[in-house]
Amino acid sequence: MKLYNYFRSSASFRVRIALAIKGIPYEYVPVHIARGDHKLPAFGDISVEGLVPVLELDDGTRLTQSMAIIEYIDELQPAPALVPPDPIGRARVRALAQIVACEIHPINNLRVLKYLTRELKVEEEAKNTWYRHWVRTGLESFERQLAQLPPSTYSFGDAPTLADCCLVPQIFNGQRFNVDFSGLPRTMAAFEACMALTSFQQAQPSACPDAEA
Repeated sequence: MKLYNYFRSSASFRVRIALAIKGIPYEYVPVHIARGDHKLPAFGDISVEGLVPVLELDDGTRLTQSMAIIEYIDELQPAPALVPPDPIGRARVRALAQIVACEIHPINNLRVLKYLTRELKVEEEAKNTWYRHWVRTGLESFERQLAQLPPSTYSFGDAPTLADCCLVPQIFNGQRFNVDFSGLPRTMAAFEACMALTSFQQAQPSACPDAEA
């Protein structure tokens, strides 16, 4: 397998975590989206969406969209499972994951932030305030959801799930923008528990071959 991805991309980070949890080896192919590598014709031949991540299978099949890729990985190698075995548990985990992937991330990814500053001429600090507001709002929702669930080591239960694959990269990016994480005890406890695991450590941006000093 090949994973076309960018070390700071939270969507790419999610997939790296899933692959690490499953112990699936892959070739890391960097696509530096901050420099615009995703807009080059060569990458356009790989991804019609012009986005990372892209997982290329051994037969040349290419899969896009991080959540779809992770679901594929989980079905390809069921253990350890990234969603619970029961329908309610799966719905709970997917709801948590989608708070990040569908509510927070789409309005705060790099292309949105660049549009705010370049096309709309939003000042840098105003852009950062926008980012911090929506991340904080989303994580408060995440925390309220966790408060309705039984106590657990991770976001849901005593093993990492799809929810954690999404949460951890969002916390990492939030740290870069000085997001306020206070008053989110279960969310941050889940994050810390994940970061104690080798799989999450291996997948983090600083461990990537294209990581910048």
